[in-house]
Amino acid sequence: MTSTPSVGALLRTWRERRGISQLELAGRADSSSRHISFVETGRSRPSKEMVLRLADHLDVPVRERNTLLLAAGYAPHYTQTPLDDPSLGVLREGLERLLTGYEPYPALVVDATYDVVAANRGIAMLLDGVPEHLLVPPLNAMRITLHPQGLAPRIRNLGEWRGHLLAQMERQIALSRSAPLRALYEEVSGYPVTGRPREAGAGAEEAVPYIALPLLIEHDGHLLSFVSSIATFNTPTDVTVAELAVETLLPADAATAKYLRSP
Repeated sequence: MTSTPSVGALLRTWRERRGISQLELAGRADSSSRHISFVETGRSRPSKEMVLRLADHLDVPVRERNTLLLAAGYAPHYTQTPLDDPSLGVLREGLERLLTGYEPYPALVVDATYDVVAANRGIAMLLDGVPEHLLVPPLNAMRITLHPQGLAPRIRNLGEWRGHLLAQMERQIALSRSAPLRALYEEVSGYPVTGRPREAGAGAEEAVPYIALPLLIEHDGHLLSFVSSIATFNTPTDVTVAELAVETLLPADAATAKYLRSP
């Protein structure tokens, strides 16, 4: 039978993961290295306020802050409200307006395991022709992008884009230690690499001075190029909200912008 780690052991793990010494953490949290040491070794039980303060300075994800509190014998501090709950109606409406306002450019909202919770018509356009079995809810952005029957065959720089997505997931796994995210990573990283590579001197896209790694994807005989950005909520106090991310795809060249704006 596996025992549940103590709050001290969990805090020590987060501190070491962040590469912070007990002395440095004590200075940030207005405490003492002796007290931090006593907490980590179980000789002292931290107050609820101290657990939250240390978690804040260690940049512990909101979901894991509740885990720390439970390990210390306190009730969870952060709620986890289902996204379809009436209390989040204004948030859902705001996200829908944001996505609609971004059209004709693609944009979507994903949760902590990249399940799509909302998307606009720009995303629907890119998904034209994707097999139905990959579009059964909940849609998963990573699975749809990297699956050999999904968008992967259309991505001209699949090797680079795949590497970017997998590295992004690796960073998130290191931060959250999420078992579902690890399972998704193991699945999508095992997909065979397909797609048509970029050809040297392939025309206009080679002359574009990209400001970031682009997503180069074919659609209806046209090569489209995008750069992506991801936005999250500041200082969330709900687990569900904390784990939402809005990803937008911005045209990386004039030809893509013109194509998307065409009737």
